[in-house]
Amino acid sequence: MRRNVERRAALVDAAIEVLAREGARGLTFRAVDAEAGVPVGTASNYFANRDDLFTQAGRRIYERLQPDATTLAGRLEGPRDLARVTELLREVVGRISDFRTGYLALLELRLEATRRPELRTVLTERVRADVEANIAYHLESGLPGDATTVRLLYLALNWLIVEHLTLPGVFTDEDVQDLVAVAVERAVPR
Repeated sequence: MRRNVERRAALVDAAIEVLAREGARGLTFRAVDAEAGVPVGTASNYFANRDDLFTQAGRRIYERLQPDATTLAGRLEGPRDLARVTELLREVVGRISDFRTGYLALLELRLEATRRPELRTVLTERVRADVEANIAYHLESGLPGDATTVRLLYLALNWLIVEHLTLPGVFTDEDVQDLVAVAVERAVPR
């Protein structure tokens, strides 16, 4: 397997674009090569098989969805109240919406994971770790709500994001912002 880190990242990013546009069935080495603008056969030099490509695409999506250092540093400035929780979750929804192809590719990967045990393991571990990290962060930060609050908001906002990115005519951008606030208001116990 080739080791050029930049080339591998470009190929995985190309795979994400192909997944979002063509679905799992369209994710072939040839399609990745074409998307990345590299000679035919390049992707097959970097990935052992399609399972490897699926798994690396899943990992890369999560890398790209992580907030930048500036966003992380400013997260807990100000009071720790419902307004702060709403602001943080609006930022998350916005960041995910800005990487639309990544989220759509992730939906494809989730479906594909029902047929690929290795991919299912990777995604299950990653999602479980993310949920637990979000719970720990929430509790340690002193934001209102408990572990169940975080889980409920995770589930509600994930489906809101699915609707917004797959059927954008269902909810306007303003509706999405309002629904995030209502979800926080109703999920956080008083």
